[in-house]
Amino acid sequence: MKLRSDVVTKGVLNTGARALWRATGTGPDDFGKPIIAIANSFTQFVPGHVHLRDVAPMVAEEITAAGGVPKEFNTIAVDDGIAMGHDGMMYSLPSRDNIADAVEYMCNAHAADALICLSNCDKITPGMLMAALRLNIPTIFVSGGPMESGKINFRGADLRVDAIDTLLVMGDPTATESEIEAMQEAACPTCGSCALMGTANSMNCLTEAFGLALPGNGTVLATHKDRERLFRDAARRIVGMAHDHYRDGNEGVLPRAICSREGFENAARVSMAIGGSTNTILHLLAAAQEAGVAWTVEDFNRISNSTPCLCKVSPSAHEVFVEDMHRAGGVMAVMGGLKRAGLLNADNPAAYAPTIGAAIDDWDITATGSDAAHRFYRAGPGGVRTMRPFSQEMRFSELDLDRESGVIRDVDHAFSDTGGLTVLYGNIAPDSCIVKSAGVPANLFEFRGRARVFESKDDCIAAITSDRILPGDCVVIRYEGPRGGPGMQEMLTPTGLIKARGLGDKVALITDGRFSGATSGLSIGHISPEAASGGLIALIEEGDEVAISVPDRTIELLVDSEEIVRRRQSMLDRGAEAWTPRGRVRPVSTALRIFGLMASSADRGGSRDKALLEKLEQAAKTS
Repeated sequence: MKLRSDVVTKGVLNTGARALWRATGTGPDDFGKPIIAIANSFTQFVPGHVHLRDVAPMVAEEITAAGGVPKEFNTIAVDDGIAMGHDGMMYSLPSRDNIADAVEYMCNAHAADALICLSNCDKITPGMLMAALRLNIPTIFVSGGPMESGKINFRGADLRVDAIDTLLVMGDPTATESEIEAMQEAACPTCGSCALMGTANSMNCLTEAFGLALPGNGTVLATHKDRERLFRDAARRIVGMAHDHYRDGNEGVLPRAICSREGFENAARVSMAIGGSTNTILHLLAAAQEAGVAWTVEDFNRISNSTPCLCKVSPSAHEVFVEDMHRAGGVMAVMGGLKRAGLLNADNPAAYAPTIGAAIDDWDITATGSDAAHRFYRAGPGGVRTMRPFSQEMRFSELDLDRESGVIRDVDHAFSDTGGLTVLYGNIAPDSCIVKSAGVPANLFEFRGRARVFESKDDCIAAITSDRILPGDCVVIRYEGPRGGPGMQEMLTPTGLIKARGLGDKVALITDGRFSGATSGLSIGHISPEAASGGLIALIEEGDEVAISVPDRTIELLVDSEEIVRRRQSMLDRGAEAWTPRGRVRPVSTALRIFGLMASSADRGGSRDKALLEKLEQAAKTS
């Protein structure tokens, strides 16, 4: 099979192209070798990416040694924590499409043969995943790795902390300025993605679950020397994958073979088993569309119903962090537990092994006696504030092999019999909504409360900080969906403030926006259809009663149907102002307006509405 890059490196007509390649440092003997695109997401804006500048040359060195031609380019990366709390958060989800487009553009414009993705934080991994599935060329992922947890003596107690703790102390009206400063100094001590099971670490665990990334990708620390080995091994392997495909005709190394329907089932099961971010549902739905895999929200419900929650990490479990999950065996140990229970498609191919089942057999510390695996999963934190990757080699003295009460449980001792994410339906969300059930206090699994309605996240924050939210309230934040925002903002600030004010087990919050993986409590997002698309959430009024049952998977507005019909007609009578927030003034850029115009609802991943695009194309042809 010919290399894709032959169209830009061979033949008389490519004399000019070869001259340009030579100007980039390509040697005459390199033509005919596979061109490996290095999609690097280095930026000084994001701690999960700040260390990646120096990683790419090391990756390129290994690719060259293995017989490939490395060519690096960069993508953007948005830090959701820094974008939080202001209009910058509207850009976070749209950046996913921007990243996917950038990778597609660079790889197709230059006919790259294969792709290695250096990703890490919230929208970068899913954006690169979407691009890989569009391109369907040999691809492997290596994340920048998680941050170490922080340590602090706070109010007389020695605590381990992460980024979410800054929100809790910030929102605590009794916190002093010195306490706030001490927490912000301690919470994020190293480079890497935040130490909790947020969207970044959830998605990096899922690329590992797919088999697109090497064992440990989701959990070994950014600062640990073992993370360097992952980068080097992946760099060599991507060249091998290129040879497997173009020389040997092996299609099993292609992203769409690895991310088959069975692959998506594995990834979804792992997300349920680790109590992953609600955003994993959003991103897997979008990725499935790129892969051409028939996959819906109801598939998540089906999988959640039959998948036990085997692992809880902050914010679902206090003072348990990704480094602790790694010590317990990481994603491979979770998948091993699922495999033994018959809940995994073990025959699905992996980028680095014949099957994901074979990889689990080698790397699941619960079952393997491999000294290499046992040493690898003892990799721990260095405890030194640093931005340098691979700067320490500390190891835990022993592994966490306690499958009854440890960080990772076996199926017989699961935290719950069903998954850590739950899909709810009802008149408020006929097309679905999502709750991170692993983080819901037991007393809120059944809830009835009075609606407190806000037309924006900002209005809600003002109400919380002025103590206008009371026990028993159901906070409703609407017009923050993909179209209504536009951009589908995260609601971490409102949920963090609710928790900081001691209301985390006393109120509910529902929204057509989304949440950070750092969110806990009865926080229900992704309500579909959203308010801007005519969803019932737009018709909720102050004081209405809302009923939620997590076990029954229901969410209902307890208002009779005739009144709902009356309210809908009243909304329609507003004419052009229908399905828009009342009184909200929000500047929206052209880029965000385009995203909002083309975005689908959350139940379809908030990705571009291809059916709408086809309608627009058809209208253009007939006009």
